[in-house]
Formats: sequence, C-alpha cells, structure tokens
Amino acid sequence: MNQKLKGKLTRDLSISLLIYTLPVVAIYLYFKLNNGIVAESHTTLPAFLEFAKPAFVNIKTWGLIVFMLVLGVVEFAAGLYDDQWTGEERKIDIVSFLAPKLFLPPIIAFFSLTALPYIIPNLQNTLSWVPFWGGFFLIAIADDLTQYWYHRLHHQVPFLWRFHRTHHSAPYMGMAMASRQNFIYTVFFSQIYLTATLTYLGLGLPALFVLVIKSFITLGAHSSIAWDKPFYKYRILHPIAWVLERFISTPATHHAHHADTSGDGIGHFKGNFGNMFFLWDVLFGTGLITRKFPKSYGMKSYKQEEWYAQFLWPIFKSKKVGSALAAGVLAVPIAPKRDAVSPSPSYYEQVQS
Repeated sequence: MNQKLKGKLTRDLSISLLIYTLPVVAIYLYFKLNNGIVAESHTTLPAFLEFAKPAFVNIKTWGLIVFMLVLGVVEFAAGLYDDQWTGEERKIDIVSFLAPKLFLPPIIAFFSLTALPYIIPNLQNTLSWVPFWGGFFLIAIADDLTQYWYHRLHHQVPFLWRFHRTHHSAPYMGMAMASRQNFIYTVFFSQIYLTATLTYLGLGLPALFVLVIKSFITLGAHSSIAWDKPFYKYRILHPIAWVLERFISTPATHHAHHADTSGDGIGHFKGNFGNMFFLWDVLFGTGLITRKFPKSYGMKSYKQEEWYAQFLWPIFKSKKVGSALAAGVLAVPIAPKRDAVSPSPSYYEQVQS
C-alpha cells in the first residue's frame, strides 16, 4: 500500500471516528435538554410506526428470503441473466445463499448469549432508555459505516481482496449473486457483531427497523431490475434522483462497482463501496455517479474457479492455472512495471478494473 493511499485512509478514518460520535452527542444533548428526564425509550415506537412493527418482524424472519426468491424469479422470467447462470456460477450462488442461513445463526447466538455476557457482564439493556430515533440513528450509522470500511478495505488491501473477490466474480447482477461471498468474509462481517452488541445493550427494536430497511436497499441495489431509471429519464424527477443517488445505494451506482472495467467512465471498481448509504462515498470521495449502467460485469481475470475454492478459500484451493485462489499464489500480477525484470507484486488482480 503506497504512502498516498495510507494518508487518505488515515484521514478518512479520522473523519469516520467523528461521524461515529454524532448520534452519541445527539442523544446526550437530548438527555441534557430534557433535564435528565427520559420521556420515552426505544421500546416505545413513535405512534406513526406502531402499525408497522408486526410487518418488520415478519419481514426479518421470513419476508426477506421470500422477497429475494420472488425477485429472482422475476429476473429469470425477464431473461435478465442472458443465460449466464450456468455451471460453477449456479453452484456458488446457491451455496452462498443457503450456507449462511445454516451456520451464521448459531455463531450470532453464541456471540450474543454467551460471549457478550462474559465480555461485558451486567450491561444488558443498559441503553434501553435511549429514544427510538436515537437508537435508530446510532445503529444506522454504526452498522453501515462499519460495513463501508469493511468493504473498502477488502478492495484496497491486497491480502483481504481474495476473501471478497467471490462477490465480484459473477458476470451478472441480480438476486442470484446478492449473497455470493467467501465464507470467511461472511463470518467476520464486522457490522453484524457491532449491531448484535448494541442489541444486547438494549437497542433491539431500532436494530430491527434498520436491518429491514437496509436489506431492501442493498438487495435493490444488486437487482438486475433497474428501479432507479425512471428518476433519470423524467426531468420532473431529477431533483429527487439527485438526492436519492447521493444518499442511498441505487442500481446505477452499485452496478458500476461490479463492472469489469473502469476505462469506460461508468465502471468504478475502486469506489462506490456504500451498502445502505452512498453518502459515505460522497463524503470520502470514493463515489462516482453517472446514471448509466455498465455493459458487462465481473472480473476480466476471472477463471471460473470451482465453487468450493471461491466459497472456502483458503481451506480449499483452485486448480485453475493463473487463479488468485490457486495453491502457492501470493498475488496475481496483471501488468508489470515497465522497468521491472519480473512482474511487480504491487500489481494485484483488482488493478485490472
């Protein structure tokens, strides 16, 4: 990692620490302005949201899975995958969708019910006094900003890249590949444990609402159905589009992140890292907004590695010659420096995009 990149990372991380404190400061000021009197807690929903609670509970338990399956069927019926969902692609997408549903719940349950009471004993529900809006604000920022950094570092740190490249190997966008990840990337999803900790501390209801809203935004951004195109087509909707595309991730901005090239002025593999909020990319200068969609997706260096190598690397290695997931490969150089005798190890696979 060069010094310029290190300097930018240091600056952006410093700004992030300030952003993390904003909801905490807001909650503190609210508490002080009310003379220390708590009028409501997170367990009390604002009246206009009370009717929505059962819907959010059901969406979290089974609704999101149904939504993904239905949207996936619509995508297939519309022929939006162009017959690309074959062979290893089908296997890795299905395994990546089903496996986390089996191994993540026990891990999260152990973390929440056993690890947290041991690490921070006697602190359960200590934040239950926080108003719903405060808890929502706190979790929305803490969860999504943490995921932004988790995602960004997996692109900018060469060692971490191979734990995330599975998500970028798909030559298409849609519900089929939305969950496509290496299992280590999924297990160490940092924001999952942060949100679980805040839930343990008493912010379970705000966490529920943030999770559901975020899931719909991120799934919509991965979908091959470009729901944001009408906002760009009709002039009367342009002001809404301007705000929308800078605030949340949309198909146009996130598809650009999955493009197989950045040379066309549309693809932006080295940015557009936002998950729920695109605002982070705007603040840190990693965003590119074009309102256009890439012609092709994935990685030009993709070797169609075996599903088990993509999902279980480094436990299982690929047998594909030249793959970044093959045994003994430390880095995959794309282009050597002009004055170098051999390929420079500083040129990694992601440079191609």
